[in-house]
Amino acid sequence: MPVPYRINQRKDNISATPKTAFMMQAIHTGEVNLERLAQEISHECTLSPTDVIAVLHALGDKVKFHLEEGKVFHLDNLGRFKIGFKAQAKSTPEALSPKNIQKFYVNYQPSLKLKKWLKKGLEVVREKR
Repeated sequence: MPVPYRINQRKDNISATPKTAFMMQAIHTGEVNLERLAQEISHECTLSPTDVIAVLHALGDKVKFHLEEGKVFHLDNLGRFKIGFKAQAKSTPEALSPKNIQKFYVNYQPSLKLKKWLKKGLEVVREKR
């Protein structure tokens, strides 16, 4: 199924001479929630939707647990997840402490399989108005 996109007009008000440009933007057509994913997976294996939900909840807990320990969480077909944070810079190492951390985030690196799939290119179709 092709990925839908739309064309948006953007204004550049930062330049000395304001310009207008047009950009293509992928459109998200909805969300897949846990229940739907569990139903889909249960139709492809011997697990019930309830079993799949239990496994996915446990997976979420284990991802959090291992990231908190500083480990990189690697799911073969999906990719790697690792913890990162943004912190204030200081002029000396002694001035740095955990209080300087402004926010934590999760870095995601897609698997080679996903990267190759994306690199081949996907079919796209312009949004119907």
